Amino acid sequence: MAVAALPHDAHGEVDQLYLETRELRLQGFLLFLISDCVLFSSFIFAYLYMRNSGQGWPPPGIHRLDVAFAAWNSVVLFGSGATMHYALENFKHGHWMRYMWFLLATIVLGVGFLGGQGYEYTHLIYGEHVTWAGSGIFGASFFTLTGMHGFHVFIGVCYLTTLVLQSAAGVYTRGKYFGITAGTLYWHFVDVIWVVLFSIFYLI
Repeated sequence: MAVAALPHDAHGEVDQLYLETRELRLQGFLLFLISDCVLFSSFIFAYLYMRNSGQGWPPPGIHRLDVAFAAWNSVVLFGSGATMHYALENFKHGHWMRYMWFLLATIVLGVGFLGGQGYEYTHLIYGEHVTWAGSGIFGASFFTLTGMHGFHVFIGVCYLTTLVLQSAAGVYTRGKYFGITAGTLYWHFVDVIWVVLFSIFYLI
Protein backbone atom coordinates (compact mmCIF):
# COMPACT_ATOMS: atom_id res chain seq x y z
CA MET A 1 0.00 0.00 0.00
CA ALA A 2 1.52 3.32 -1.07
CA VAL A 3 1.91 6.18 1.38
CA ALA A 4 1.66 9.82 0.29
CA ALA A 5 4.80 11.97 0.40
CA LEU A 6 3.32 15.23 1.72
CA PRO A 7 0.91 16.05 4.56
CA HIS A 8 -2.60 16.51 3.17
CA ASP A 9 -5.88 17.30 4.83
CA ALA A 10 -9.20 15.59 4.22
CA HIS A 11 -9.70 17.61 1.01
CA GLY A 12 -6.36 16.56 -0.49
CA GLU A 13 -4.69 19.94 0.09
CA VAL A 14 -1.38 20.41 1.86
CA ASP A 15 -2.09 20.68 5.60
CA GLN A 16 -0.43 24.01 6.40
CA LEU A 17 -1.59 23.95 10.03
CA TYR A 18 0.18 20.64 10.54
CA LEU A 19 3.37 21.97 8.97
CA GLU A 20 3.29 25.10 11.13
CA THR A 21 2.65 23.29 14.41
CA ARG A 22 4.71 20.12 13.92
CA GLU A 23 7.80 21.45 15.70
CA LEU A 24 5.71 22.90 18.52
CA ARG A 25 4.01 19.55 19.02
CA LEU A 26 7.39 17.83 19.18
CA GLN A 27 8.70 20.34 21.71
CA GLY A 28 5.57 19.95 23.81
CA PHE A 29 5.86 16.17 23.77
CA LEU A 30 9.54 16.31 24.71
CA LEU A 31 8.66 18.57 27.65
CA PHE A 32 6.09 15.98 28.72
CA LEU A 33 8.76 13.26 28.65
CA ILE A 34 11.13 15.48 30.62
CA SER A 35 8.46 16.05 33.28
CA ASP A 36 7.98 12.28 33.45
CA CYS A 37 11.74 11.87 33.90
CA VAL A 38 11.59 14.28 36.82
CA LEU A 39 8.76 12.26 38.37
CA PHE A 40 10.64 8.97 38.12
CA SER A 41 13.92 10.57 39.19
CA SER A 42 12.42 11.90 42.41
CA PHE A 43 11.22 8.43 43.42
CA ILE A 44 14.44 6.75 42.31
CA PHE A 45 16.71 9.13 44.26
CA ALA A 46 14.47 8.83 47.32
CA TYR A 47 14.73 5.04 47.12
CA LEU A 48 18.51 5.12 46.72
CA TYR A 49 18.88 7.53 49.63
CA MET A 50 16.78 5.39 51.97
CA ARG A 51 18.44 2.21 50.74
CA ASN A 52 21.86 3.56 51.71
CA SER A 53 20.68 4.84 55.09
CA GLY A 54 22.58 2.12 56.95
CA GLN A 55 20.51 -1.05 57.00
CA GLY A 56 21.62 -4.18 55.20
CA TRP A 57 20.23 -4.86 51.74
CA PRO A 58 18.00 -6.56 50.94
CA PRO A 59 16.23 -6.10 54.30
CA PRO A 60 16.02 -9.11 56.64
CA GLY A 61 13.38 -11.62 55.62
CA ILE A 62 13.37 -10.57 51.95
CA HIS A 63 15.25 -12.64 49.39
CA ARG A 64 16.96 -11.13 46.39
CA LEU A 65 14.69 -10.75 43.39
CA ASP A 66 14.74 -13.28 40.55
CA VAL A 67 17.31 -11.69 38.25
CA ALA A 68 17.04 -14.35 35.54
CA PHE A 69 13.28 -13.91 35.13
CA ALA A 70 13.55 -10.12 35.21
CA ALA A 71 16.32 -10.27 32.60
CA TRP A 72 14.12 -12.37 30.31
CA ASN A 73 11.22 -9.98 30.77
CA SER A 74 13.62 -7.11 30.05
CA VAL A 75 14.63 -8.73 26.76
CA VAL A 76 10.94 -8.81 25.83
CA LEU A 77 10.58 -5.08 26.53
CA PHE A 78 13.82 -4.12 24.80
CA GLY A 79 12.79 -6.24 21.84
CA SER A 80 9.61 -4.19 21.63
CA GLY A 81 11.78 -1.07 21.46
CA ALA A 82 13.53 -2.52 18.41
CA THR A 83 10.26 -3.44 16.68
CA MET A 84 8.88 0.05 17.35
CA HIS A 85 11.99 1.59 15.79
CA TYR A 86 11.59 -0.55 12.67
CA ALA A 87 7.88 0.28 12.54
CA LEU A 88 8.66 3.99 12.30
CA GLU A 89 11.46 3.47 9.78
CA ASN A 90 9.28 1.31 7.55
CA PHE A 91 6.51 3.88 7.66
CA LYS A 92 8.93 6.62 6.65
CA HIS A 93 10.01 4.57 3.63
CA GLY A 94 6.46 3.73 2.58
CA HIS A 95 6.50 0.05 3.55
CA TRP A 96 3.02 0.11 5.05
CA MET A 97 2.50 -3.61 5.67
CA ARG A 98 5.90 -4.00 7.32
CA TYR A 99 5.12 -0.98 9.46
CA MET A 100 1.86 -2.55 10.61
CA TRP A 101 3.46 -5.89 11.40
CA PHE A 102 6.24 -4.28 13.43
CA LEU A 103 3.70 -2.10 15.25
CA LEU A 104 1.55 -5.12 16.09
CA ALA A 105 4.67 -6.99 17.24
CA THR A 106 5.48 -4.08 19.56
CA ILE A 107 2.01 -4.30 21.10
CA VAL A 108 2.29 -8.07 21.60
CA LEU A 109 5.70 -7.73 23.26
CA GLY A 110 4.42 -4.90 25.46
CA VAL A 111 1.52 -7.07 26.61
CA GLY A 112 4.00 -9.91 27.18
CA PHE A 113 6.10 -7.68 29.42
CA LEU A 114 3.03 -6.70 31.44
CA GLY A 115 2.11 -10.37 31.78
CA GLY A 116 5.59 -11.13 33.08
CA GLN A 117 5.34 -8.29 35.56
CA GLY A 118 1.97 -9.57 36.73
CA TYR A 119 3.45 -13.05 37.24
CA GLU A 120 6.33 -11.61 39.25
CA TYR A 121 3.97 -9.56 41.40
CA THR A 122 1.83 -12.64 42.10
CA HIS A 123 4.91 -14.67 43.09
CA LEU A 124 6.23 -11.93 45.37
CA ILE A 125 2.93 -11.22 47.10
CA TYR A 126 1.64 -14.76 47.55
CA GLY A 127 4.86 -16.76 47.43
CA GLU A 128 7.40 -14.49 49.14
CA HIS A 129 4.87 -12.38 51.11
CA VAL A 130 6.49 -9.19 49.87
CA THR A 131 3.89 -6.42 49.76
CA TRP A 132 3.71 -2.69 49.24
CA ALA A 133 2.64 -1.90 52.82
CA GLY A 134 4.23 -4.74 54.74
CA SER A 135 7.79 -4.96 53.47
CA GLY A 136 9.26 -1.64 54.49
CA ILE A 137 11.22 0.62 52.17
CA PHE A 138 11.95 -2.16 49.74
CA GLY A 139 8.35 -3.22 49.18
CA ALA A 140 7.00 0.33 48.97
CA SER A 141 9.73 1.44 46.59
CA PHE A 142 9.68 -1.65 44.38
CA PHE A 143 5.93 -1.76 43.85
CA THR A 144 5.64 2.01 43.49
CA LEU A 145 8.38 2.41 40.88
CA THR A 146 7.77 -0.77 38.89
CA GLY A 147 4.02 -0.18 39.16
CA MET A 148 4.42 3.34 37.77
CA HIS A 149 6.51 1.94 34.96
CA GLY A 150 4.02 -0.83 34.26
CA PHE A 151 1.24 1.76 34.10
CA HIS A 152 3.27 3.69 31.53
CA VAL A 153 3.71 0.53 29.48
CA PHE A 154 -0.05 -0.10 29.67
CA ILE A 155 -0.77 3.44 28.47
CA GLY A 156 1.76 2.90 25.70
CA VAL A 157 0.04 -0.30 24.59
CA CYS A 158 -3.29 1.55 24.47
CA TYR A 159 -1.69 4.35 22.47
CA LEU A 160 -0.06 1.98 19.98
CA THR A 161 -3.38 0.18 19.55
CA THR A 162 -4.89 3.55 18.68
CA LEU A 163 -2.10 4.05 16.14
CA VAL A 164 -3.02 0.75 14.50
CA LEU A 165 -6.64 1.84 14.16
CA GLN A 166 -5.71 5.30 12.92
CA SER A 167 -3.21 3.90 10.43
CA ALA A 168 -5.78 1.48 9.06
CA ALA A 169 -8.14 4.45 8.63
CA GLY A 170 -5.51 6.36 6.63
CA VAL A 171 -4.90 9.09 9.18
CA TYR A 172 -1.12 9.20 8.64
CA THR A 173 0.92 9.89 5.51
CA ARG A 174 4.67 9.96 4.81
CA GLY A 175 4.62 13.70 5.47
CA LYS A 176 2.16 13.68 8.34
CA TYR A 177 2.94 11.13 11.03
CA PHE A 178 3.67 12.97 14.26
CA GLY A 179 1.47 10.53 16.17
CA ILE A 180 3.75 7.65 15.16
CA THR A 181 6.86 9.64 16.06
CA ALA A 182 5.41 10.45 19.48
CA GLY A 183 4.55 6.79 20.03
CA THR A 184 8.10 5.77 19.16
CA LEU A 185 9.64 8.36 21.50
CA TYR A 186 7.31 7.33 24.31
CA TRP A 187 8.13 3.65 23.85
CA HIS A 188 11.87 4.31 23.91
CA PHE A 189 11.28 6.36 27.06
CA VAL A 190 9.74 3.38 28.91
CA ASP A 191 12.70 1.27 27.72
CA VAL A 192 15.21 3.72 29.20
CA ILE A 193 13.33 3.96 32.50
CA TRP A 194 13.30 0.17 32.76
CA VAL A 195 17.10 0.05 32.30
CA VAL A 196 17.41 2.19 35.43
CA LEU A 197 14.82 0.24 37.44
CA PHE A 198 16.29 -3.11 36.44
CA SER A 199 19.71 -1.90 37.53
CA ILE A 200 18.73 -0.58 40.97
CA PHE A 201 16.36 -3.38 41.96
CA TYR A 202 17.91 -6.47 40.40
CA LEU A 203 21.61 -5.83 39.77
CA ILE A 204 22.91 -3.47 42.46
